[in-house]
This record gives sequence, C-alpha cells and structure tokens, in this order.
Amino acid sequence: MSKPTISLKERILHAIGFEVGAVLICAPVLALVFNKPIESTGMLAILLSAIAMLWNMVYNAIVDQLIRLERNQWGFGARFLHGLGFEVGIIVLCLPVAAWLLGVSLLQALIVEAGFFAFILPYTMAYNWAFDKAKQRFFAKEKIGQACPRQS
Repeated sequence: MSKPTISLKERILHAIGFEVGAVLICAPVLALVFNKPIESTGMLAILLSAIAMLWNMVYNAIVDQLIRLERNQWGFGARFLHGLGFEVGIIVLCLPVAAWLLGVSLLQALIVEAGFFAFILPYTMAYNWAFDKAKQRFFAKEKIGQACPRQS
C-alpha cells in the first residue's frame, strides 16, 4: 500500500482553515475571560497564529538539519521530544506577546497559554477528522478525474 500524498493545495487549505477556525474560537473566548475588546483578543489570536506557523517552519527546518533519520522511522520518544521542543518554543515566543497585548502579567499569560493548549489538542483532533472527511468527499473526486483522463 502506498503512502497517500497531500497536494500543496490541500496543505494550504488545511493550514489556513485550521488557523482561521482557531482564531474565530479563541478571540471571543479570550475577550470574555479577560474582559477585553474583541479587536485586542482577535489581534492577539492572529499574531499568535502567525508566530506558530512561522515557528513550525523554522523549528522543523532545524530539526530536519540536525536529525537525518526519516520521520516515519521515529519512535515514541523522538516524537515526544519533537513535540515538546515545539511547544516549549511556542511558549517562549508567545508568552511575552500575550502578556503585552492583553496587559497582564507573565504568570497570567502563562495561564492563558495553558488554557490554549488544553483547547488546541481536542480542536486539532476534531479539525483534522473533519478535514479528512471533507477531503475524502471533495478532493477524491478531483484525483479520480486526474487519474482517469478522457479518451478521445
């Protein structure tokens, strides 16, 4: 069985949809919790989303340079350390930004980050499940058409 390929179009759609959904959920929740205007919490959610996407690219490029083993050969320990390193980097990068934009202490911002991480895992699982179902329904038709060209 061959590994399924993901097109660039699908990757872009997946990333944008994921981030838009996260921003649309997080901004109003932060506004309610911190009694801040939605414009402030929306800007924070967008900024943190952009930081996360950039950090993802930088972090994975660094990891790929340091570790030459194919990712499909990584064991649980390597995957755990990879994920932990990514999350530590996100906290280091986003904590001061969240504290500054919300006008709260670093400790309060850390609590926000903890709440965000409690949200992001189930959100990620639900989003990926929904995206995979939609992809199967909508993108599969596109690939079938490409795989079977019309005969003239």
